[in-house]
Order: sequence, then C-alpha cells, then structure tokens
Amino acid sequence: MSFALDHLGVAVRSLADAKAIYQKIGLPLSSEEVVPAENVRVVFVPIGETRIELLEPTSDDSVIAKFIARRGEGLHHISIRVPNLETAVQKLQSGGTRLVSDEIKIGAGGHRYIFIHPSSSSGVLIELVEASD
Repeated sequence: MSFALDHLGVAVRSLADAKAIYQKIGLPLSSEEVVPAENVRVVFVPIGETRIELLEPTSDDSVIAKFIARRGEGLHHISIRVPNLETAVQKLQSGGTRLVSDEIKIGAGGHRYIFIHPSSSSGVLIELVEASD
C-alpha cells in the first residue's frame, strides 16, 4: 500500500444543507455517522479514489464549531492515507514535527488517525489515516 489522498474534510453548519449540492450533481453519499470523541456528525461523498468528508458540529464546543465561528464553513483539513501510522508518527516526532495530539485516535468508519499541527505544515491541518487494507 502506498500513500494516497484519503479525503478532504469540509466544516459545515448543516449536513442537510451541505449534502444538497452533491445530491443535485448525482454523487452518492454515505450514511451519517456520529463521532462522539470529536463532537461531529459526518457524511462521506466518494469521488473516484478519494472522498469529501462533510463535518457538522454536534456541540458548540467542538473543534469544528470553533473553526466555523472563526473562519466560516469550508476546507478544514486534508487527509493522507499512510501504510503504517505508528511508523509515520515516530518519524514525525523524531524530526520535531508538532502534532495536535500525541495520541492516535479512532474516527469515522473506525479508521485510526492523528493530526499534524498547521504550524508544522505551512498552515494546513493534515490528518494521517492508516490504510485499512
């Protein structure tokens, strides 16, 4: 398994409103899933070999709610699939890369992930997810 773009995360106020444009285009949508640890509800829009992840906050103190309050709706993060998440994290930490958290977490669909802080990646929030195959 090589590296690949897994998805683009988009912060939205309302999944119902955000899904409408993709439905009008005729794109399929996943079922909604709640990720309690992140206080979000998500829907994936598969497009070719990648996906768009629509992220709606489920509480006012969620990271996504705070992002929308500061910056409005829009691109929140890019997600890169890596063959081995532990190896990637070790390389980043040994090289002094700042991570949002040192803990690998479980997200939508049960995938394991960690975020690279934007201060270490030219202002872009990068999520690393482990390949599942």
